Amino acid sequence: MKRGDVVTVVAPGDYGKPRPALVVQSDLFQDHPSVTVCLMTSDLRDTPLFRFTVPSKPSNGLQKPSQVMLDKIVTLLSTRIGETIGRLDDGEMAEVTRLLALWLGLA
Repeated sequence: MKRGDVVTVVAPGDYGKPRPALVVQSDLFQDHPSVTVCLMTSDLRDTPLFRFTVPSKPSNGLQKPSQVMLDKIVTLLSTRIGETIGRLDDGEMAEVTRLLALWLGLA
């Protein structure tokens, strides 16, 4: 599992239904027992500062257009992460990184 992978998860709590998530944790920590992801949704909203829209395409494994919810960052045990279904491309990940920095106040 690498940064940029789209994986399946079931997060605990209010967002705990099966859904795709984007791995945002650095590849430097692949041996760590947990993984940090941003949950994804197909319930599209017009909130471009913290929801990044991704079209469905074979390379990312999404069934329908979805949004990376940069306001829904979750760290889960690696054992709670399902299969990798696809990847975002370098341009998409650059925008996710920019928006994460904005959301976290690092920009």
